Amino acid sequence: MALTARKTTPAFRSSAMGNGSNSFKSEGGFASPPCMAAEVDPGYFDPLAVDPEQARDVARWRTAERKRLREARRTLSSPRRKATGEALMTGLERLFAANSAGAGDGIVAFYWPIKDEPDLRSLMTEMQASGRRIALPLVETRAAPLVFRLWTPETRMERGHWNIPVPPRDAPEVMPDVVLAPLMGWDSEGYRLGYGGGYFDRTLAALSPRPFSIGVGLAAAQLPTIYPQSHDIPMDVILTERGIEVGG
Repeated sequence: MALTARKTTPAFRSSAMGNGSNSFKSEGGFASPPCMAAEVDPGYFDPLAVDPEQARDVARWRTAERKRLREARRTLSSPRRKATGEALMTGLERLFAANSAGAGDGIVAFYWPIKDEPDLRSLMTEMQASGRRIALPLVETRAAPLVFRLWTPETRMERGHWNIPVPPRDAPEVMPDVVLAPLMGWDSEGYRLGYGGGYFDRTLAALSPRPFSIGVGLAAAQLPTIYPQSHDIPMDVILTERGIEVGG
């Protein structure tokens, strides 16, 4: 069975920010925007997220959540971090084995770990040695889709955007069949909270055919919602150290 990217549009959740005790719902069952405009008009709902105050509130909330989740991840012990990475690689191997993704000529785009992200580099090496093609993402133009270039263990890496090691610009540019995206946070509908640059969403929206996307992160980083906006694209699969949480 081949992995196929799902075609969905962003949706809003039925829970409000916080613990849900102060949530307001419109007649259609949708949650009010985080700016609590429903206190003025209970029927208010902005499906296109064009309300400036709502967008600002979501942005502030996401910034605070990123900081909290980043700190929680940073404080993980070395043994726990290693065990998490190993569990994630096992989960990915099972996912690939159950599907045709990454087999033969399929190209799998990994990520180079930064900021205490799960380290999957040994799986990159194993898959490349088995004959699969591995790519890494690069920010070559700010506020533009990512570029993917082939990687091998012999690739001479250079410093790219945010000082992340990346393949050089003379490495072949490719179109991945599968993209792994690191998660800062995630929710049960497959939406991903990243670092705020919007690069993965922008890339998935631009690529055609759209690659199968796998969000990789910690089980403890689950959120009731990320309050998805019109530009947010859900992952096809969310994988944590517990296994597949969404999709699959």
